[in-house]
Amino acid sequence: MSEADASEGAPAGREIWIEKYRPESFEDIYGQEEIVERLRSYVERDDLPHLLFSGPAGVGKTTAATAIAREVYGDDWRNNFLELNASDERGIDVVRDRIKNFARSSFGGYDHRIIFLDEADSLTDDAQSALRRTMEQFSDNTRFILSCNYSSKIIDPIQSRCAVFRFSPLSDDAVRQQVEDIAAAEGIEVTEDGLDALVYAASGDMRRAINSLQAAATTGDVVDEEAVYLITSTARPEQIEEMVEAAIDGDFASARSQLETLLVDTGMAGGDVIDQLHRSAWEFDLDERTTVRLMERIGEADYRITAGANERVQLEALLASLAAEE
Repeated sequence: MSEADASEGAPAGREIWIEKYRPESFEDIYGQEEIVERLRSYVERDDLPHLLFSGPAGVGKTTAATAIAREVYGDDWRNNFLELNASDERGIDVVRDRIKNFARSSFGGYDHRIIFLDEADSLTDDAQSALRRTMEQFSDNTRFILSCNYSSKIIDPIQSRCAVFRFSPLSDDAVRQQVEDIAAAEGIEVTEDGLDALVYAASGDMRRAINSLQAAATTGDVVDEEAVYLITSTARPEQIEEMVEAAIDGDFASARSQLETLLVDTGMAGGDVIDQLHRSAWEFDLDERTTVRLMERIGEADYRITAGANERVQLEALLASLAAEE
């Protein structure tokens, strides 16, 4: 039984939409067209190599892995597909025991089984070395699909044994299309402004877009811009721009007041403010020299917050430095 079938048996309103609408085949995947085409050719030629998927969260890495299993094994895919999350099971024992036991176990009718190791960049170096040897030992009857956020954290001997696929953040059109399809399927009215807000808040992350849609849909009959920004604790782009422009114009008190609104009233974390500043910096109506100066200040604040400094102090210092240079 598929995830969609399982979720249909759940009480109304309690389905998790990211699972209910998870694509089950290559045709259902939104975005990543070039990657999907290459993966489809592997399956059609029955020539599946070890694979390494890298990229940010919510862009289709896990979905692509399960779609491969469904295409290769059909209804029997669960018996020939082992999924492990390396962030929970990081030790070398997992590689030596669970993976080896699955790779050794007998199966009928197929040339190989698939082991999907999610968040593989969380594996220790020793575990990755053990995984490399396991990949060699069971290459005759097992294919590995590794998923990670940062391929640079995967040791070179593993990367050289895999076909590497780099998943990019999904396009706004891909996110918009799936959100529209889900809203239509669920009978939800989404305004054009609300749709724009969902796409903006998602920032290329389909999982975030779907979760935000489901959360916003519980607040009323219509999903509009206000509901989306409230649910996602995201500032409107114009709020961020007004805050920065006030600081650049030397009005530190006004900029600080707007920052206070974002942190207290909107409930944003300092890191979220930094992320939105970084995303929007080149869209502000600023000259190039000022934008470069802003990016430099954003980098400094981000580094200090990551190192454990107080978020509000660093953000106020960022605005103060912009105001002081005028």
